[in-house]
Amino acid sequence: MYTAEIITVGDEILIGQIVDTNSAWMANELNLAGIKVSKITSVSDSAEAIRTALSEAEKNADTVFITGGLGPTNDDITKKVLAGYFGSTRMVVHEPSLKFIETFFAKRGISINQLNKQQAEVPDCCTVIPNNYGTAPGMWFEKGKTVFVAMPGVPSEMMKMLPDVLTLLKQKTVLPDIFHKTLMTYGISESELALKIENWENSLPKETALAYLPNIETGVKLRLSSYAPDGKAIVEEQFDKLFPVLGKHIYGYEPDTLESVLGELLRKKGATVATAESCTGGRIAHRITSVPGSSAYFKGGIVAYSNEIKVNILGVNPAILEKYGAVSSEVAFQMAEGALGTLNADYAVSTTGIAGPTGGTINKPVGLCWFGIATPEGTKTFARNFINDRQGNIAAASSVALNSLRLKLIS
Repeated sequence: MYTAEIITVGDEILIGQIVDTNSAWMANELNLAGIKVSKITSVSDSAEAIRTALSEAEKNADTVFITGGLGPTNDDITKKVLAGYFGSTRMVVHEPSLKFIETFFAKRGISINQLNKQQAEVPDCCTVIPNNYGTAPGMWFEKGKTVFVAMPGVPSEMMKMLPDVLTLLKQKTVLPDIFHKTLMTYGISESELALKIENWENSLPKETALAYLPNIETGVKLRLSSYAPDGKAIVEEQFDKLFPVLGKHIYGYEPDTLESVLGELLRKKGATVATAESCTGGRIAHRITSVPGSSAYFKGGIVAYSNEIKVNILGVNPAILEKYGAVSSEVAFQMAEGALGTLNADYAVSTTGIAGPTGGTINKPVGLCWFGIATPEGTKTFARNFINDRQGNIAAASSVALNSLRLKLIS
């Protein structure tokens, strides 16, 4: 197995000022290319910490990917440390990079200074990887059997550069066969899912590997990987066996989302949908409209956070609010029907609940959410009790709403 390690450089990561999204994205891309990531390390902007990380990675990995610390300021020391680690005798100006940097600033009407120009300087022992989206070029080093690749820490620049790096790697070595596919499920817990597919899992071919990936918003993903030359056929054959077992719990394959699948069902049906949200605060509408082309089926959404809006816009009966309270089956019912009529849609979904962390009672605890689903056949309500933090409850409630609409459309 061809292995890699990832090193991210920056105090901002270690103090929690930013989240290291680079490593997660890179690890996924590398695995898709047949490269197994064996270790991810975050280190401070310290020469000693960077050198130690490089030395440890060199012992174990075929390729080491480094991001961060290539900027123009004094705290960006990765390039200098790399120069010393690989025995560079001097820094040289990479003329194509300098020309690009000058053009980069000129197009933006910004004066270029000496620090910016210095970003075109690289150790004389490296191979430059062009950065066509920023000012810090990437660098390729080799030491023994290990390849070291340094890339900018800016995610958009690193993401554009990595494909070029993988092309260079494939020219240097034969990467192993690997195929991944991820099945998307919703409405079934990880443990329930494991019990349901136990026999299937136990009979998987030995050259495959299964991973359970639970997520509040997307449900439980099942990633099946094959390391055989005919891996694609093997994985697809095995996943085909799951459809009779899991049925409507399956909503697609990654990158499918509940909202994209719902949108496609509405499009095929020639139907429209509307939303009336209280505790989810517009999250359902946002997810629906995040799908390109959603204007073809999404009529609109009403965030009825106050009782005043529930009454005046959605037509909820004040007496119902007084008798049952805003978080109730009766109010969810009238909110869904109000959205259906007000926005002239074929389907509508409503949410009213207590996202938390306060506002709960013994009878109506934090995490309780009532849903209303209005369809051409009528309107029904149901409740769910979530046990996450506020953002988790909102995410989970929006997914339940989208999935409930999906199930109505395929029933």
